[in-house]
Amino acid sequence: MTSFAELGLPDPIVRVLSKQGITDAFPIQEAAIPDALSGRDILGRGPTGSGKTFTFGLPMLARLAGAPSRPGSPRGLVLAPTRELAAQIRERLEDPASALGLRVIDVVGGVNINHHIRALAAPVDLLVATPGRAEDLINQGKLDLGRAEITALDEADQMADMGFLPQVRKLLDRTPNDAQRMLFSATLDGDVEKLVQAYMHDPVTHSTAPAEAAVDTMAHYVLEVGDREQRNDVVLRIGAREGRTIMFMRTKHGVDRQVKKLRRAGIHAQGLHGDKGQGARTRAIEGFSDGSTPVLVATDIAARGIDIGGVSLVVHVDPPAEHKAYLHRAGRTARAGTSGTVVTLAMDEQRDEVAQLLRKAGVEATSVTVAPGSEALVRITGAREPQGPPLPPPGHASPAGPGTRTGTGGKRRPARSRRQRRGGGR
Repeated sequence: MTSFAELGLPDPIVRVLSKQGITDAFPIQEAAIPDALSGRDILGRGPTGSGKTFTFGLPMLARLAGAPSRPGSPRGLVLAPTRELAAQIRERLEDPASALGLRVIDVVGGVNINHHIRALAAPVDLLVATPGRAEDLINQGKLDLGRAEITALDEADQMADMGFLPQVRKLLDRTPNDAQRMLFSATLDGDVEKLVQAYMHDPVTHSTAPAEAAVDTMAHYVLEVGDREQRNDVVLRIGAREGRTIMFMRTKHGVDRQVKKLRRAGIHAQGLHGDKGQGARTRAIEGFSDGSTPVLVATDIAARGIDIGGVSLVVHVDPPAEHKAYLHRAGRTARAGTSGTVVTLAMDEQRDEVAQLLRKAGVEATSVTVAPGSEALVRITGAREPQGPPLPPPGHASPAGPGTRTGTGGKRRPARSRRQRRGGGR
């Protein structure tokens, strides 16, 4: 293992990481950080959780240190596809940046733009942004990218899938032609490759393992649940299990409906999808991260770009539309050497669809017929019968009163501070 001190990072950054218990670099960090520090353009290929944030973020901070910045004119720019990922990047770089006397802020959609305008009124060294909000601020004359000497694109393929590349191109066109650029993505093909050809100069490529679902510590099951009514009962029992669980639905409406069903059964679940306000999305992520919300129900917005440890079970309540989505969803568990289970619920009419999906994904899954009270369901998922009192909708006052959160089965857990909620990761 190579230490961060050996990679050439400034001593203040190394000391901050050491205080956080982080001393040894992940493989992609060890390979790419020296090239990034030297000013090379970087192509990084690897899934969420491989250490990408520190791979591009720490060299950016090191290269930005020691020079002044201006209001509304950052010298470093990171573009990310979702609000959650942008906030995660900003949080993880805040302490190293502060150690170098640098200021990092994020600007994202779903937040009153006046907050961002006020934040940009002071000098900012590194800006983390979603493409749409950055474009809004430029159009209002509050943001200028003409001094952005280093730009990083994170989850570039997801930005392509979400239709952001035209905005990304406009933003890159506003940065200096000779700027250093780093692009990180799970795949480097299609529209992402066009972006590479247009904007990068002799990039060096560093790769980690691609998105996959074949790690030794990950077990895959297809749970044959019969009809829709029986599936719904199975979902409630899985939701009442111990441990962190992510349930994936195909639609935003499906997420909202499933959260209501779980909470009516006394299961502390929250939903995450693109139509939710920033406050609701932040509460959902923070509650799931600190364990006070044991069940997160989400669309594929949570399949990538959100790095939360300790997720022991991923449930495809709705099978994904295509095999890549299966791999990214599954990748939320069995992270950093931990074990995890991935189950796909298949009603009778979905069996052929699920079998084809798994073949394309290259996944060998064990098929098991289960019922709400079956021993197999308990053995595979830890399912149990919900026993807690019904819970109000998320964001409403809990019967427990202020200062507590309700866990699975009506258990009361003390609220935790923001400092306690912030997890590790890099």
